[in-house]
Amino acid sequence: MTPSQRPDDGPRIRPYRQSDHDAVYEICVRTADAGQDARGQYSTDDLMPDLFAGPYLHLAPDLAFVLADQVDGVERAVGYVLGAADTAEFVRAYRAVWIPLLADRYPYPPDPPRTPEEQLLAGHYRPEGRLRPELVDYPAHLHVDLLPEYQGGGHGRALIETWLAAADKAGASAVFLEMDPANTRARGFYHRLGFQEIPVVDGWGLHLGRSTT
Repeated sequence: MTPSQRPDDGPRIRPYRQSDHDAVYEICVRTADAGQDARGQYSTDDLMPDLFAGPYLHLAPDLAFVLADQVDGVERAVGYVLGAADTAEFVRAYRAVWIPLLADRYPYPPDPPRTPEEQLLAGHYRPEGRLRPELVDYPAHLHVDLLPEYQGGGHGRALIETWLAAADKAGASAVFLEMDPANTRARGFYHRLGFQEIPVVDGWGLHLGRSTT
């Protein structure tokens, strides 16, 4: 997919709409492998978005924003930022609502998990793993992704600034995110936005945090 016939004012950030759902899922899987395309890597291409996009669209739609552009003459989401202002509350809702919604889609993995997909599902079935003591001063968390052709143009910064303002308004004083250490380009991007590393014991990814203001 390539951008075409953009309006004079270019891509714009707006609140998520239900009609954006499929585009958000596509963006998620196309950037899920340390920023690269993860299609074909798991039993279904819905796995990554079901774990890292879908729950926010369902449980926290008020903090979901998309970057929309004209693609082949139709407005379509080409990037997004999602998250929760209260991670502890989100985890409770994830267990109570999201896990049951996906129960017939993904089997409970063996312990210990043996494959990358089983490791992802282990995290899905144990959402309390997000509630680490090192993150207590960072009550909110977010995810941001852009299609490759929209990266590097300031859109990621604008998405995060939009989300931070909304999270601050919702009462969150600080936010964290977890990223794949292999995605060195993203690490530099977050550093320029004021995110600093948070040492987390036994954490899989790299944890970064900053205030919402």
